[in-house]
Amino acid sequence: MNQPIRPSRSLIRCTGRAIGDFRMIREGDRLLLGLSGGKDSLTLLHLLLYFQARAPVRFELGAVTIDPQTGLTDKRALIPYLDHLKVPYHYVSEPILERAEKHLDNHSYCAFCSRMRRGLIYRTAREQGYTTIALGQHLDDLAESFLMSAFNGGRLKTMKAHYRVEAGDLRVIRPLVYARERQIQDFARAAALPIQEENCPTHYGTPTQRPRMKALLAEEEADNPHLFKSLVRTLMPLMSAGLEDIPREDEADASPALTGTTETLMSWKP
Repeated sequence: MNQPIRPSRSLIRCTGRAIGDFRMIREGDRLLLGLSGGKDSLTLLHLLLYFQARAPVRFELGAVTIDPQTGLTDKRALIPYLDHLKVPYHYVSEPILERAEKHLDNHSYCAFCSRMRRGLIYRTAREQGYTTIALGQHLDDLAESFLMSAFNGGRLKTMKAHYRVEAGDLRVIRPLVYARERQIQDFARAAALPIQEENCPTHYGTPTQRPRMKALLAEEEADNPHLFKSLVRTLMPLMSAGLEDIPREDEADASPALTGTTETLMSWKP
């Protein structure tokens, strides 16, 4: 397979809307996609390739995979796939699991691994001259994070759609924040994407909080089919946190742009 796969109409619409609503992509941006090899990041890869070919602005796209050296999967299988798609690819292998085992107890793996992966993605972006990091979390992820934060941390918080990192030199975007996990699953299955199995050791142990939140949301949605439409409205202020730190003058430099132009995005025919 050496050609990008056309995503579904529903995924194109909701991703285009998110890019417009949260002013995610501008003329001349260099996007670095965090590619785990899971269904979410692989689906986002093909969506970004679709928009790159049709967008009213020009942007570059590369990808990075962080291999934590768990020995459970071989992420190098993605190298020929990205090569066929002609996407610049950065493969970073670091002994994250080994470091965690030396310094942390089992319950700290997720937080430690997340921090390490994020730091390595930032480092790769800076070394390679990327301006923006694209991540594949979707609406179900945001809803689960919201419940976990409310139930366990006593805070109203979820993942942000678009923000600057603390150092101020990189932006992070999540173009799938309006997409449902089932939409992504359907596309990944139909497109026969080369999904890599989860390589986190905790995946094979005791279920974590997130699966419990996922089950709770599924049970509620069975009784209320409009649950996630309501959740989008609830989460919007939390998703938008950090957007105020993206200077408006950045938008003025883009002509034409994807900034704040949901109508323009929606006019692209899927």
